[in-house]
Amino acid sequence: MKIFAKIRFYWGAFVISFVTAVIMIPGIMLFPKHKAAIMHYLNRVSMFLMGAKLTQEGEMDKKADMYVMNHQGIIDIVGFEALQKNHVRWVAKKELFDAIWFGNLLRHGEMISLDRGNKVGLIKLLKDVKETINDSERAIAIFPEGTRAKSQDLLPFKQGTNMIAKKLGLKVQPIVITGSKWVLNEHDKTGHNGTVHYKFLPTIDVSSADDNWFETLHETMQKEIDDEYTNHHRSR
Repeated sequence: MKIFAKIRFYWGAFVISFVTAVIMIPGIMLFPKHKAAIMHYLNRVSMFLMGAKLTQEGEMDKKADMYVMNHQGIIDIVGFEALQKNHVRWVAKKELFDAIWFGNLLRHGEMISLDRGNKVGLIKLLKDVKETINDSERAIAIFPEGTRAKSQDLLPFKQGTNMIAKKLGLKVQPIVITGSKWVLNEHDKTGHNGTVHYKFLPTIDVSSADDNWFETLHETMQKEIDDEYTNHHRSR
């Protein structure tokens, strides 16, 4: 019933906010050397408290420099952090860094801020990605759509991801996420018991890929999204 879906949404939003603000942020501030383990564990706790499950198809390429994913909402990130053990560095819009709770998480988690309204923002992003790849063991995680999508169709991918991957010759692994909006739908403000499915596709070595790799990537991910819905009834 609709009322229970609404209650589950607000319960899920409360769980994520509470765990993040009261436990996760203090934890990574007090124990910075263990921030990856803390974030992975507490995101698993959040998923459990929400009554959500995770499944994975394919293998994460731990040698990839960048993971690109379709985006529906916060569950995409919570589930991904709960599912894997790599300490990735998320690219997030600058406005999120200004938020009271999640801004602290992004800053203390050493994530990358992107100012989409500033031409210098892309130059800074390129610099931050290059430093991350060269000077740390962390990979980049990014949503090339740039914002949350409401429908089954992928939004056009932002060309910044294409430019950076080409400029730095990155190894990019696409990941298709389905089911997250069923668990927590931020557009309709509804929530349900459900499973978030992560499908890891083959890694693309952009340094040796053809010039149309980015357009092909969009088409491939859309095809996977459509197949998931047709064959498994999992919407994005």
